[in-house]
Amino acid sequence: MKIDWEAWRMRFDAWRIIPRVLIALYGWMCYTVADWFMSLPEPSMSQVTFVSTVWGAAAAWFGFYVNSGNKGTGNAASDGKE
Repeated sequence: MKIDWEAWRMRFDAWRIIPRVLIALYGWMCYTVADWFMSLPEPSMSQVTFVSTVWGAAAAWFGFYVNSGNKGTGNAASDGKE
């Protein structure tokens, strides 16, 4: 049985598994950082800066996720060729 690697690659790309896993892990990290920060009795300025940086970068990660993926004709299985 021969595996059609091109079809498998296109399906894997259409499902966007890697970007979804990365955005889920970053969401988990943001939650963990927020939970840690809220448990601090008196946060220092460096801790505030760290949390602000993590949460500010979340917007960039979300932007990368939204703008990544297939730039084809709107068909998820399309590779952009007409």
